[in-house]
Amino acid sequence: MVAEWVALGVLVAMVLAELLHWRRCRRLARLAFGPQQRATAWARCSPLMRIVACVLAAWGLTALLLMDPKVHSAPILDRSEMKHLLLVVDVSPSMYLEDAGPEKNISRRERAADVLTSLFSRLPMREYQVSLIAFYTGAKPLLAESRDPEIVRHIVAELPIYSGFRSGKTDLFSGLQLAATTAKNWRPKSTTVVVITDGVTVPPTGMPRMPNSVNSMLVVGVGDAQTGKFIDGHQSRQDVSNLRQVANRIRGVYHDANTKHIPTSTIIGFSGENDKSQWWRWGRRELALAASFLGGIILALLPILLHYKGTSWAPGRKVSPTGVSAKTKVAA
Repeated sequence: MVAEWVALGVLVAMVLAELLHWRRCRRLARLAFGPQQRATAWARCSPLMRIVACVLAAWGLTALLLMDPKVHSAPILDRSEMKHLLLVVDVSPSMYLEDAGPEKNISRRERAADVLTSLFSRLPMREYQVSLIAFYTGAKPLLAESRDPEIVRHIVAELPIYSGFRSGKTDLFSGLQLAATTAKNWRPKSTTVVVITDGVTVPPTGMPRMPNSVNSMLVVGVGDAQTGKFIDGHQSRQDVSNLRQVANRIRGVYHDANTKHIPTSTIIGFSGENDKSQWWRWGRRELALAASFLGGIILALLPILLHYKGTSWAPGRKVSPTGVSAKTKVAA
């Protein structure tokens, strides 16, 4: 309330000062404004503008002076309040084929690591715990609730994880089943599942059901979807239609990330950042800043405007186009 009392005091003082100023201007009106003894229409409102500007500036500056400084720092969330990013990554030998990226000259697992790096850079990672599941002929948990994205990139891009599995066909369902088991006891609607693969064949039935903790799912495809590469006696390429079908069956979204990263709109959609679109929230601090700025601007510009546009009367002798005054012509 101190700022309000200061503003009230300034209001009373400014009203008295403007009344005194008005009495003095009335005595000098003919000298200042000419025979009409009146300023322009807008200039007659200047006393009210000065009063309002001084009150705004006084209240705003006093409120800011008495307010605790605002520290811009990331909020520290309790572990139980954090969200989960569950990555289910294909580590089969086909992920080592080099037909990925805009130039199609890097391996699919390197492209997967680049996609994850781009994803991490646009997510508020301070709010997330990252878990990683690798799948090939089976599924294995590699990382549990980590907060270091660089570890994830190193595992995906550098480690030969496929050597820890038996050779055979890639089993996506095992990765999804382990993801469902991992997220079972997490907080409801707190988990985003991201599946990264170059395409797998899935049976028509038996799709694992995600628990209530899973809020959204994203299927990301890597690898050339047109030409592909030969491996183990067959041509391996990103199976777009199959991956899109998988995304539909798990009620998720599919994105071909072989040449383009995951769109920001998609990331905002599954991360829930739309709830934070009102980044500028008006409180006492913001109102004080606005009041101080508005009051200062009015007080700074008003004298200049009054000097040039305060009256339509321009005293002095009129000069003819020839440069000789009218009085000199009469004398001649």
